[in-house]
Amino acid sequence: MSSPSPEPLDYRSVQRAYDTVAEDYARYLPDTRAEAPLDLAMVDAFATAVTSGDDARVLDAGCGAGRMSRYLTERGCLVEGVDLSPHMVAMARRDRPDLAFTVGSLADLPYPENRFAGVLLWYSIIHTPPAGQARIFAEAARVLRPTGHLLVGFQSGEGTRDVSAAYRRFGHEVELERYLYTPDQVASQFEAVGLREVCRLVRRAERGEQDDQAVLLAKAH
Repeated sequence: MSSPSPEPLDYRSVQRAYDTVAEDYARYLPDTRAEAPLDLAMVDAFATAVTSGDDARVLDAGCGAGRMSRYLTERGCLVEGVDLSPHMVAMARRDRPDLAFTVGSLADLPYPENRFAGVLLWYSIIHTPPAGQARIFAEAARVLRPTGHLLVGFQSGEGTRDVSAAYRRFGHEVELERYLYTPDQVASQFEAVGLREVCRLVRRAERGEQDDQAVLLAKAH
């Protein structure tokens, strides 16, 4: 599957922000404590779908410090991670030296076509504006093998949020925004790259969350 022309988006501020907060991020979010049980139920369903075949390779795309990579590995997936932030990747390699983590962009994944049985985009589309979403989903579909699965987690809604203040509490001066998308918008991205939606979860905000949360599972034809 061919990818659309690269969008002229500048991710340098996102990379700088996560490089700055990487060590504290890894310390305060070492595992899945931030996820609700319903969220993890969707991740578990994804892991079960992937491991039911003869190839359980999964790409954790936007892996951060690797916490979801570890979770999926514990459920039988053969995980590789990629992230834009070199410092985040360094944290992931430090904590799980047995897994392969690579620095790279979701808009230009450093992997060949049809490599993975599953791709996870766990809150990793949220710093890309609408103009760049098609490129990310095209890349995810490109590296996904036929009948593979894609799982996407994100904040549900419309508009943008300035999340810089959340990191100032830990002494970091960064500039970081996140974009909200509706489940239907994400489902339309699936359709555009030849994926079929399998199921979706939308739950209300809880435990101090600002927005509703959504998780969508799709499968390649």
